[in-house]
Amino acid sequence: MDLNLNIGAFSMEHRTVPLDQSVLYDVLIVGGGPAAMTAAVYCMRKGVKTGFITKDIGGQVGETSGIENYLGYKYIEGHELVNKFSEQVKQFEIAFKEGATVTKIIQGNNKNVVLETGEKYVAKAVIIATGNRWKKLNVPGEDAHIGKGVAFCTICDAPFFVGKKVVVVGGGNSGVEGAIDLAKVAKEVTVVQFLEKLTADKILIDKLSKYANVTILYMHEVKEILGNGLVNEVVVVDRKTRKENTLKIDGIFIQIGLSPNSDMVKGVVDINERGEIAVDCACRTSAEGIFAAGDVTSVPYKQIIIAAGEGAKAALSACDYVLRK
Repeated sequence: MDLNLNIGAFSMEHRTVPLDQSVLYDVLIVGGGPAAMTAAVYCMRKGVKTGFITKDIGGQVGETSGIENYLGYKYIEGHELVNKFSEQVKQFEIAFKEGATVTKIIQGNNKNVVLETGEKYVAKAVIIATGNRWKKLNVPGEDAHIGKGVAFCTICDAPFFVGKKVVVVGGGNSGVEGAIDLAKVAKEVTVVQFLEKLTADKILIDKLSKYANVTILYMHEVKEILGNGLVNEVVVVDRKTRKENTLKIDGIFIQIGLSPNSDMVKGVVDINERGEIAVDCACRTSAEGIFAAGDVTSVPYKQIIIAAGEGAKAALSACDYVLRK
């Protein structure tokens, strides 16, 4: 028998099983990004009984157009990398639940993980790897027009704005990457930047400068988003002169940063001023048996490769905790 072919066939199998409320798991992993999926692989390889709960597989990696800084790939689309991660996790007989939102984690000798549906799952240890969510501007008209011209993910929604006029709010990596994606399809792209310069990586700024259909408004902020069912105008303010200007647009993409998805453990573990879960060098939180990894934590530099490494570390720490217990 060709051993290599046999291994290849095994790796393509999906062997996940449903999560079971009657089972006491050794480790429950909450989240669906690179930290969570790496933690799952490491836990399964250690042989501990593992459960995996996620709202969606991939997290923000799946919303990333192109990745050039993940070792082993000169370039890969975000959704492709997510698929590779997912295939590797699903080759194991891991208890798996997708499309679920965790609202609360109750500390105790065993941890109770509670879903918004009221379902409750129990484990000796929990790994929180829930990542971040997009920040909002909190200006009039924003919430009313979400999905009606207000968007947060350019890779998801750029195709809806072919040949149209759009605004991108934010001059960091997310904003500039979004502006590049939109410049390829939109008629006009206006970047509204709060500061006097763009703060994205130089390689991204250089790429953006090649598009003639992009305008950058430095030292500006959005005051209001207007529309009649769909977005058609945005009011921006010059932060130096305080002069207002109304732009005729078809859509606005808000790319001003991220907030940690840590609500389910507030009051249970220590959280810093940015809302991140505080962890030590072994991914331990302030609560015994609760570990955290990836962008939801206080570890600096929110990168895919760092999140994956932290996920591995959290899994090894959680497994060590369970085996010692």
